[in-house]
Amino acid sequence: MLCLSCKSSLGAAPAPQRASTSQPATAAIRQQATRGQECDPQLQRRQLIGGAAVLAASLAFRASPAEAVIKGYEPMPALEGKDYGKARMTYSDYVQSESGLQYIDLKVGTGEESRQGATCVVDWSGVTIGYYGRPFEARNKPKGGAFTGDEKEFFRFKLGDHSVIPAFEEGLTGMRVGGIRRLIVPVELGYPDNDMNKLGPKPTTFSGQRALSFVLGNRGLIDKTLLFDVELMAVR
Repeated sequence: MLCLSCKSSLGAAPAPQRASTSQPATAAIRQQATRGQECDPQLQRRQLIGGAAVLAASLAFRASPAEAVIKGYEPMPALEGKDYGKARMTYSDYVQSESGLQYIDLKVGTGEESRQGATCVVDWSGVTIGYYGRPFEARNKPKGGAFTGDEKEFFRFKLGDHSVIPAFEEGLTGMRVGGIRRLIVPVELGYPDNDMNKLGPKPTTFSGQRALSFVLGNRGLIDKTLLFDVELMAVR
């Protein structure tokens, strides 16, 4: 059972600043009334009963993934129609764009700047930051597993041709060769329809594809936020 009165639970974590104004009034009131109280079974039971009444009065309103983002919660199929969930995390030291992408430059490049229509050559790594931090791609590692001994081929794509996920299109714009940028990618800027075969980049190893596919295809209580570290190797 989800606890709605504990800050570490799914229900009571405060929504990010940008989304707070769109949070339903009933949820905001519930947060204020329960802030600072301890998690006890009686309190949880009263909250769940009250939540059920609100849902019934709203004719079983079902929030879409886009609406869940506006309310500050991560879209999860198992929590559709709920006025609680796992709060979307924001990081104060990251730049946050209007789209919801968060990024930070781990290393500022000094070479040629990426531009629309140019081919970007990148090395990248990926981690399922929303689910146990499992890596599905590593930079500077052999491709195909640890036994081939071959150098991993760098990923190439043309900026602006929409062959990669929206986070890559946006996140690499303006980077300079030699730079390394970390991207925190919400589900709506990641793989369309949670299918890694529709847009790049795709993990180069079977184990990486399996790890990413498990998260993207899961319809349970899984946060599908991804983290990418992207190094711009060349612009052509």
